[in-house]
Amino acid sequence: MAKLFAELVAFGLAVGFSPLHIALLLLLLIGPQPLRRGGWFVAGWLLTTALAVLLLLTVGHSLVLTMAKGSGHRTGLDLLAAGALLGLGLKELLSRGEEGTTPGWTNRLEQFCAMPLPLLLGLSAAVELASPDDLFLLARTAGSLLEAHLARTGELAGAALFTLASGLLLLVPLLALLLAGQERLQPVLVQGKQWLFARGDVLVALVSLALAAYLGWQGIAGLRLGLAG
Repeated sequence: MAKLFAELVAFGLAVGFSPLHIALLLLLLIGPQPLRRGGWFVAGWLLTTALAVLLLLTVGHSLVLTMAKGSGHRTGLDLLAAGALLGLGLKELLSRGEEGTTPGWTNRLEQFCAMPLPLLLGLSAAVELASPDDLFLLARTAGSLLEAHLARTGELAGAALFTLASGLLLLVPLLALLLAGQERLQPVLVQGKQWLFARGDVLVALVSLALAAYLGWQGIAGLRLGLAG
């Protein structure tokens, strides 16, 4: 169970480390109605993540997918996820601009912030679910829960833990604003946004490569186990 919980937290943090979403939240917290707009933004992220995991769990049960180590489904998912994360990590490293430049996606954040809140929430959910690496991590999370053969309440608890971990990097600044107030926290939020613009892509690359190595190792071990069986 300890390994399962560690995997759920690690996968959740990896999904949640989205520089675009974090920077967008920081801009929302600096702007008008920060608690209302920021709170709905974070709630939308958590709801999207929870529904995606529950849907994948439901599909996995209905298809009776075998997720034991060495099974074809588990091995294939591990290797595909490792490949997707490896590709993402290398892309972020190779496409990184010169020192002092900001990634191209930062130029559109102001436009996103100006959108009506329902449209912004819908776009946020679409971006999260359209990311191949996020989809693989969501599927791998559901696979880990299926492999554990938990009762329904255990699966729901595991999905809740993963969802909370995925939203942790968004919940921290929102709760800090709630406790400290916008005026006191605004300089910190601005500095955090600038730091994220400068280093976010490198951190995403490092996290992606680390997870690619772990899932690749899991996939190769499962492949060997399947061939031995």
